[in-house]
Amino acid sequence: MRTLGLDFGTKTIGVAASDALGLTAQTVTTIRRTSLKADLAALGELVREYEVERFVVGLPLNMDGSEGPRAEATRKFADILTQALGLPVELWDERLSTVAAQRTLLEADLSRAKRREVIDQLAAQFILQGWLDSRQPPSRPYDAADDDDEPES
Repeated sequence: MRTLGLDFGTKTIGVAASDALGLTAQTVTTIRRTSLKADLAALGELVREYEVERFVVGLPLNMDGSEGPRAEATRKFADILTQALGLPVELWDERLSTVAAQRTLLEADLSRAKRREVIDQLAAQFILQGWLDSRQPPSRPYDAADDDDEPES
């Protein structure tokens, strides 16, 4: 089962999906917001298509960690999403996800029009990947002494 990451905005919702193992996030689409009903219908279709078991929605906190009007609107949307689609929603601190996405797109030398087209998807990917990474056990540093390839003397 997969997780959908969402970058919830006033005009668009960027969408990313995890792979089946929950290790990596890939961009999916940008939903152009027209009405709450249409937004939920589009997300419901993605839930069926990707066999989604949960959502991770980026929570737009201020740099000092406080919440403003956008965070309040996001929390409200998360509650509606849970009620409408019956799936759990986790909120994830999205500070700097859009900045990181913009930097990545600038480094890729994409045109302004192309950046505008994919920025929300990429922000959703950064949000979801951060959440996925937080759920992985810490990796152990490589230790050559652990190799069993060498015969013992």
